[in-house]
Amino acid sequence: MDSLSKLENESIYLIREAYSQFKDIGMLWSIGKDSTTLLWLIRKAFYGKIPFPVIHLDTGYKFKEIYEFRDYYARKWDLDLLVYRNEEALQNGMGPGKGKLECCTQLKTQALKQVVAKNHIKALYLGIRRDEHGVRAKERFFSIRDQDFEWNYKEQSLEMWDQHRTETREEEHFRIHPILSWTEKDIWNYIEREKIPMVKLYFSDGEKRYRSIGCETCCNPILSTAGSVPEIIRELEKTNISERSGRAQDKESDYMMQKLRSLGYM
Repeated sequence: MDSLSKLENESIYLIREAYSQFKDIGMLWSIGKDSTTLLWLIRKAFYGKIPFPVIHLDTGYKFKEIYEFRDYYARKWDLDLLVYRNEEALQNGMGPGKGKLECCTQLKTQALKQVVAKNHIKALYLGIRRDEHGVRAKERFFSIRDQDFEWNYKEQSLEMWDQHRTETREEEHFRIHPILSWTEKDIWNYIEREKIPMVKLYFSDGEKRYRSIGCETCCNPILSTAGSVPEIIRELEKTNISERSGRAQDKESDYMMQKLRSLGYM
């Protein structure tokens, strides 16, 4: 079995294992390459029909291409799509101008708290990878969050022989990370193998493209002529530049990311 098939099997096992343990479950879909790959894997795990809600936390600051892709494929794949916004924060003028930490806390973390409470969710699938950021390397496949959504990265259960902690207290919930072991190159190789559709922002307009996407106000393109998946893969084989180098740097520092994640950020 090749390495991609091994990763796929591991991810599908984790997806099904989580679903067998938690019926009040959902998936966070950012519409980026990782979460769309995870969505593809979940569709495979359940033979094309996802039996739980797919949640998009809409900050109001996403690229229009993200909204277009989301709406088109939500219909095409018959997703139970739940779009949620922290309307109170937005009405009170929350945005990037208030500072990246405060903006992410209110429009992502607080929005997530609200949607979890409103829908009584006990577990969430997320498309994060260990190699994407140093702080995420501390994660587990099954990662618990307390009643305040805080993540105690110093005290996590060992995961040996495919044994995962699945017991929670009433006020806790789990984050499930089925693609934690994948690398950026694994993701693009799998996208090429499976022909997974991606937001066009990832592909060069002849001069530049986005390597990581999120809110339009926090992302900058990189210089690149890679206009197809094979060209992106070849580019990744040569670069030593960080994947998230185009993100707002005050949010991407190790301290800031660990602070955000400890408060419940994705």
